[in-house]
Amino acid sequence: MAMHSSRERPTPPGPDGVPLLGNTHELARDTLGFYERVTAEYGDVVGISVGGDEGAIVTHPEYVERILVRDDDRYVKGGLIEDQLGDTFGNGMFMAAGEQWRTQRQVAQPAFYRERILEYGETVVDHAADVGWPHASVVDLTDELSALTLSVLTDALFGFDADADEAVVREAASAIGAKLDPSAPTAFLPTWVPTPRNLRFTRHISQLRERVDSRIADRRRQDPDQRGDDLLSLLVAATANGELDDQTLRDDMITFLFAGHETTSLGLTYALFLLATHPDEQRRLQAELDATIDGDRPTIDDLPALEFTDRVIDEALRLYPPVFTFFREPVEDVELGGYRLPAGTTISVPQWIVHRDERWWESPETFDPDRWTDDRDSERPEYAFYPFGGGPRHCIGMRLARLELRLALATLCSTYRFEAVTTDLDLATAANLRPAGPLEVRVRRR
Repeated sequence: MAMHSSRERPTPPGPDGVPLLGNTHELARDTLGFYERVTAEYGDVVGISVGGDEGAIVTHPEYVERILVRDDDRYVKGGLIEDQLGDTFGNGMFMAAGEQWRTQRQVAQPAFYRERILEYGETVVDHAADVGWPHASVVDLTDELSALTLSVLTDALFGFDADADEAVVREAASAIGAKLDPSAPTAFLPTWVPTPRNLRFTRHISQLRERVDSRIADRRRQDPDQRGDDLLSLLVAATANGELDDQTLRDDMITFLFAGHETTSLGLTYALFLLATHPDEQRRLQAELDATIDGDRPTIDDLPALEFTDRVIDEALRLYPPVFTFFREPVEDVELGGYRLPAGTTISVPQWIVHRDERWWESPETFDPDRWTDDRDSERPEYAFYPFGGGPRHCIGMRLARLELRLALATLCSTYRFEAVTTDLDLATAANLRPAGPLEVRVRRR
């Protein structure tokens, strides 16, 4: 009887599409605007069609929690993610499922234990202190902070200097972003179609794989007793004992190289942009730093006192979440909000909408770090804010990312004052939520 009742539930309402393509054109032309329009009109569960396949947009925190946490075993990442990212990340942890994913997570987990994360703090501060921007120079935050977070990641997790790899990784990241840009006319063509964009992607991914293979070979030539316990050494050891194969090792390294630095660099970029465009809040943060570290470098021990710094980071991640949506696909028919979502439906759970929903956030478009004070924060549902996901598949690097964001922001803001050159932020949606063009600030030494 329950099964029959569930089948009779209606599918969610949504916008009309065009034959065969459904809502693909609208979604590709302006992804964030499309999310905003249809959720405002149809509510928390919206039915859409992408390329003729059934899809849904889900934006109530209760339903987000059910998808990501409580009913996680009823969902997989699904075919859309495989189609978009399979050529990039292969069998890496982001793409893997089931027992394969659990094995990879178990192998990598020791590199992300709390005590190990705390050891990375000095590495973050060292690299942030070495950026060396000349007084009164204009810098592009997106490029500069990508280089910074890449150097932190390769030093902390892989135990090597990124200087020789930086150009290869950044060119590959750019090619991945271009390939996944839904607004391009050839966005939904498979990789084997020889468009200029696909050819560029294939060339740069091949170069990245060659560089990763070289780094793996270097580590394998080391005496096992001299390797240490960084992530690369853990992955290499796991191939030696048969837990991982060589292909998975390479795919995991590419996953961490791209995802591990890209999201953190974007979070730091948006935090500094918001401070540059809100000088009063920047002065508050710098006053906190002056009172806490008094011209010294910040340390792990200083973090509990940097409450306003922490609130700035949360507010930046709320307004501009580097991962602007997650995708899931139910393996069986599910019910959300009184609507039936058939097995195989591509479900988008966009942080971009939930993080700006006026039901949970007062004046949601406003940069307001004080909204994160305890009395105001406690009034919101837990999954009104989920920049790192949730449930068993939450971002394994979440602790490292948060540590890096706090210490890097503290180091940079104790050294420099930031003045906005770019004042209007245009955004592009691809693998992550990125500035559509240069994001420039003038830096002055304090």
